[in-house]
Amino acid sequence: MREFNINYNKTFKPALIIYLAIFIIGAVCAGIFGVNLDINFSGGTKISYSYTGEIKDADVEKAVKENINKSFKITKSTSLAGDTQTFEIALVGKDAVSAEVQEKLTNNLQTKFKDNEISLYNSNSVSPTVAGAFFIKSLVAVLITAVLVVIYVGFRFRKIGGVSAALTALCALVFDILITFVTCVVFRLQIDSNYIAVILTILGYSLNDTIVIYDRIRENERIYRNLEIGELVNKSVNKVMIRNIVTTITTITAVVTIVVVAEFFGLTTLRTFAIPMAFGLVSGSISSIFISGPLWVIWKRYKAKKKANAR
Repeated sequence: MREFNINYNKTFKPALIIYLAIFIIGAVCAGIFGVNLDINFSGGTKISYSYTGEIKDADVEKAVKENINKSFKITKSTSLAGDTQTFEIALVGKDAVSAEVQEKLTNNLQTKFKDNEISLYNSNSVSPTVAGAFFIKSLVAVLITAVLVVIYVGFRFRKIGGVSAALTALCALVFDILITFVTCVVFRLQIDSNYIAVILTILGYSLNDTIVIYDRIRENERIYRNLEIGELVNKSVNKVMIRNIVTTITTITAVVTIVVVAEFFGLTTLRTFAIPMAFGLVSGSISSIFISGPLWVIWKRYKAKKKANAR
């Protein structure tokens, strides 16, 4: 099988610059357009109605404004089977809608769109306090996972400097998480419970890529005992590059299929999961190769230089 011959230590800075540029773009977009948070994270109300036939967005918006004078967003979607059409009215933040207002809204919509068989499909309200608690619990889940990752990598690769390997792997994971966040901001995707699932999945996927590289480094260290650390990492990464590319392409193909299906049928739930997942998977493969490995080399060289100066 053909092997690459890339010096990854030289590609570290360009890769880092590209990542930083993407993060800056994400920060600018977040500052201009804001972050689209689900009511589970920010509080608010969501009301969904099923309907038949065709309804113009402008007509629905006009009808809703007659009963709700607060800022809201309307999203249409169709079930995967195509037998159910719904539109969702979302009010984020402290803008909750009482049961009385919801009832008046439902009656108004049913009156204005008699031929569309409108009926209440789902209604959900979350207070900002409950939303804040849910957000904190989600962060705790991610932090616990990150800590377990550090402990696992540190223990498994203790013979090649477990702590340094764990910390550099964690840096790559942070980059991947930020990429998924930037994706949500740029594509104006809602950050909901799906996003937490994406993060946890990306943590596992990216970690797997990094472990494959570290495992090859550990193996080659026994074979090439006198090889300089930078050359050792280059040789190890080049050995597994084809494997990483094939694995990533295979996984991305499945995720892109989900994205296409979500876009075709207007499935918001799938969209908020599949799109950041696709970008996160690509980032997981790239960061494992161009960030964690070279960063580990920098760390090892620094420690070796510090040890030499201390003598």
